[in-house]
Amino acid sequence: MKVLLLIVIAIIGYILGGFNGAILTSQYVFHDDIRKHGSGNAGLTNFFRTYGLKGFVWVLGIDAIKTIIAVLLGGWLMNIIGEKAVGQLFAGFCVIMGHVAPVLHLFKGGKGVLCAGVMILMVDPIVGLCCWAIFAVIVLFTRYVSLASCVACLMGAVFMAIFKNGGLEVMLTFLCAIVVVVRHYDNILRLIKGEESKINFSRAQQN
Repeated sequence: MKVLLLIVIAIIGYILGGFNGAILTSQYVFHDDIRKHGSGNAGLTNFFRTYGLKGFVWVLGIDAIKTIIAVLLGGWLMNIIGEKAVGQLFAGFCVIMGHVAPVLHLFKGGKGVLCAGVMILMVDPIVGLCCWAIFAVIVLFTRYVSLASCVACLMGAVFMAIFKNGGLEVMLTFLCAIVVVVRHYDNILRLIKGEESKINFSRAQQN
């Protein structure tokens, strides 16, 4: 029963994750492909740098809603056997995988930061708010979104390890954090070299 539930969650979560907000919005609003611009990443930050605020809400909404649906469904299904949090986290992990490696987009997706942030907020609101606060503070003082993303996701895993007793829950949270950090590999190298781009809110294009 448990294995069957996890398989269903994995399939639905991955498929939902493939609906990439940045790709869909760039295609249907701008008749363009976000992956041809900037860093080539199909994520919220590159979208903002490329198109500015126009369409930004659509990207945010699509990526948030797909994660909410998957996490709610995962929690509901696994609650049948009394493992709601495991179902939520596993669904979140599958959404992140679908987001970063969508089969319909030739496995070229985003980095899963927003998906991870929404997931952890739903699983544990206090831990989620702490992670978002860490993210906001780092972006505010350094303007490095990549640094803020990696630190916030890793701290989310640490917080879950401290406050949660379930070993599987902690493991799934760490897996999500690892995926996000690995997807930021190039950014990390640029940070080390001092070559990483900073987010510029005031000069973002508004077209």
